[in-house]
Amino acid sequence: MLRRIDLARGERLTEASLRRSGGVDAEILAATACIVNDVCDRGDAALLEYTEKFDHVKLVEMLVSKEEIEAAVATVGDEFLDVISAAAGAIEEFHRRQVPQSWFTTQEGGVFLGQKVTPLRRVGIYVPGGRACYPSSVLMNAIPALVAGVDEIVMVVPPDADGSVNPYTLAAAAEAGVEEIYKVGGAQAVAALAYGTETIERVDKIVGPGNAYVTAAKKLVMGACGIDMLAGPSEVLVLADQTAIPAFVAIDLMAQAEHDPRAATYLVTIDPALPDLVEEALEALLSESPRGDITRRSLEDNGVVIVCADIVAALDAVDLIAPEHLEVQMADAFDLLGSIRNAGAIFLGHWTPEAVGDYVAGPNHVLPTGGTARFSSPLSVDDFVKKSSVISYSVEALELDGPTAMILADREGLWAHSASVGLRLAAIDDFAAELDEDEGGES
Repeated sequence: MLRRIDLARGERLTEASLRRSGGVDAEILAATACIVNDVCDRGDAALLEYTEKFDHVKLVEMLVSKEEIEAAVATVGDEFLDVISAAAGAIEEFHRRQVPQSWFTTQEGGVFLGQKVTPLRRVGIYVPGGRACYPSSVLMNAIPALVAGVDEIVMVVPPDADGSVNPYTLAAAAEAGVEEIYKVGGAQAVAALAYGTETIERVDKIVGPGNAYVTAAKKLVMGACGIDMLAGPSEVLVLADQTAIPAFVAIDLMAQAEHDPRAATYLVTIDPALPDLVEEALEALLSESPRGDITRRSLEDNGVVIVCADIVAALDAVDLIAPEHLEVQMADAFDLLGSIRNAGAIFLGHWTPEAVGDYVAGPNHVLPTGGTARFSSPLSVDDFVKKSSVISYSVEALELDGPTAMILADREGLWAHSASVGLRLAAIDDFAAELDEDEGGES
């Protein structure tokens, strides 16, 4: 079932041999550009037309009412509300540890420097909907923004066939404090968030996962606003040795494969006997899965086993793949942590399934995919703040650093840059006393 690459027998692992299906398809990008431009030109009218065309819902009102949210909370039951509250608490606690602080310092001679951290004013979170229900995505996208101090959080979600929004999704939004919610999805929702319409005010940043058209739209609007990342198919890599339990490995591979036929699953092992045992466990477990067809297709099309001669080769394989999720099901899992360079989230030990990270552990489950963990990080509080440099020079400090700045400006051929320093240096005797008095006598 799983394609095998045996590095212990001299086969090579390359980016090409992984056959990743990442990137944005050119045809999808072109079709999405038409939607984005149309929403930009026609606003709400285009949004309503695309909702009727793609979601088969003729809406009169896109905004989810307060009454709809309250009805959803009353519908889902106390057990779900308790669960979503516990998950939200863990996510908030984890992300509060990430909050960056402004800092300032002074240097001899009267230089004041620093960094001012400011939350974004308004962000949009995209939550998949329609046939799907992802309350966990609501929490993972909204809570870091809330912790960062974002003033306004707006959510967009495709409506169900009857024009409603899944009550579990709305209950999660209520738990996260999101009150501005619109029944609109797809590329058209991304365009509305980026450029604004008569009903939906534009945002500073868009975060959250979606289908290929949502990803294409985020790529197109990047620059008009910020985005979190261009997410591709979900992926997991299990790094395992002879202590791994085959059924645990198999079910964790399936947990990613059941998302999407394009989901990627990797088993990297130094135990040549383990792959066959995992294959046997997969066959047994697939017969029990209600999503067996999707899962099997994903495993057959995008599942890879990599057999390595030693742990050094295995870790090299992990870093090349740079997986979204990395499970280390090995005897010395914690000892290996320092040797892992590229992974979105790292799950250590046999008793840490990736699913706990999706829902209840606290770290964010919006993670870099398609090898982008080489240079990207999980969604965090940092995604919802911006940082401004702060600089103030006294007369004495300008006298000290000014000539150096002038030389560099002159070498770059930027006359006004140099003159902006030179004029001040030449005027120090005439204006320094007056400037000091205006600035409170500080120098």
